[in-house]
Amino acid sequence: MKKLNAIVIGSGVGGLATAIRLAKLGIQVTIFEANAFPGGKVNSKQFGAYRFDMGPSVFTEPHLIEELISLSGSKDATFQFHQLEESCRYFFSDGQELTVFPGVEKVADTFSKSLGENKSVVAEFLERQRKNYEAVYPVFIAVSLHRFKHWFNRHVPNALLRLTKYGLLSSMHKVNSKTFSNPKTAQIFDRLATYNGSSPYKTPGMLNIISHLELNVGPAMPKGGMVAISNTLYKLCLDLGVNFHFNEKVTAISHSNNKITGVQTSLGKYDSDIVVSNMDVHFTYEKLLSNFAAPSLNLKQEKSSSAIVFYWGIKKQFPKLGVHNIFFAENYKAEFKAIFETKEIYTDPTIYIHISSKVEQVDAPSTGENWFVMINAPINVGQDWDKEIQKLRSHILNKLSQALGEQIEPLIEVEEINEPRKIEAVYNGKQGSIYGNSSNSSFAAFYRHPNFSKKLKGLYFSGVTVHPGGGIPLALNSAKIVERCVIEDFR
Repeated sequence: MKKLNAIVIGSGVGGLATAIRLAKLGIQVTIFEANAFPGGKVNSKQFGAYRFDMGPSVFTEPHLIEELISLSGSKDATFQFHQLEESCRYFFSDGQELTVFPGVEKVADTFSKSLGENKSVVAEFLERQRKNYEAVYPVFIAVSLHRFKHWFNRHVPNALLRLTKYGLLSSMHKVNSKTFSNPKTAQIFDRLATYNGSSPYKTPGMLNIISHLELNVGPAMPKGGMVAISNTLYKLCLDLGVNFHFNEKVTAISHSNNKITGVQTSLGKYDSDIVVSNMDVHFTYEKLLSNFAAPSLNLKQEKSSSAIVFYWGIKKQFPKLGVHNIFFAENYKAEFKAIFETKEIYTDPTIYIHISSKVEQVDAPSTGENWFVMINAPINVGQDWDKEIQKLRSHILNKLSQALGEQIEPLIEVEEINEPRKIEAVYNGKQGSIYGNSSNSSFAAFYRHPNFSKKLKGLYFSGVTVHPGGGIPLALNSAKIVERCVIEDFR
């Protein structure tokens, strides 16, 4: 490969992973980041005596980080993590509580004893999702759907033979409600649609493959918190000679004769053979390629959900809570209708609480806990967010106080809030959407923007708003796809 240079716009996980892979090809890489820190949404802040991961809190497939360490050739880089004993603790509106431990037999046994499910039905379902995941991964997640040559590999026949097993023509909820006898079991599986900002009542049953990672394998927790992921990748980039320009916002992508020529930033102009946007793909076209025709079919799909997060330093420990906790809404369908149809905060939303200090004790005082309290929210379409957030805060405090048997508000020592307007302003998520487009249709996967431009040579895309989708593992795979496309285009 001839000597090339590349510019990566944004230092989210997908951008950092892309920089590592391109640098290992001998390409000189420069990353421009509008913020003062690397990692995008995967960053950390300290509020008083409490440390919080500000963005993603669920981590699976740590081998993808280890793969990048190995690829980099680093002799001293390490990445350590806790493999969590629990998948999640669930709290239902009728007062029932349930802790799920990962592993097919453990999950089947728990759902049988606590929810009255047939053990063999649960085990067969989880085994089917394992096989589905392993069949789909090499032909969908790890390769481009938009380059014909990527479809030719030895794994395709196996993936095609399982077409009837994926649930492509049914919604996630329909698959789950037909499979399980207890609506609570279906609700536990349905919630996994939120991992990429979608509705289980619209997204295809294929997304049940998420349950393989969540329930068969189980989540992990990086030592040092989720921010250890971006810190590790940042260090690998520095070791490979990647240059970083923090607090320097890219304002335009330059091109001539259908070929990338570089970027314009708030501080100057830079030439480059390759540009990789790790920015929200919608904003890439709207803000950086405003004079270029955007692919309307890709960008006009329904957007993913947003979120409202309260970061609370709680001056007490709650043994009833684990690392991951869900307090379900009683009417799940109504909640998703509010998020995606009426664009309202539902009156009784599902509440998720992440407490990293359960395993990372230094994240909170010895007598306290750091609560990351989140609900799924609609994108920003002009709602009165200040008013809605105050109403939501009151509801959450009442619901949690009732469920935990103690008034929570007096225990809050520090508080910060994140919401759709901030997500858009800080992380450039259009209208506060977290994952770009949702997966709320049978063909949504095929409508996600490809990892390369079909019209501008040298322009590529990584991150959660493009193929293969939302979440840290998929963002890391998007970098792998970009690497392959660059090799094909410039070798």
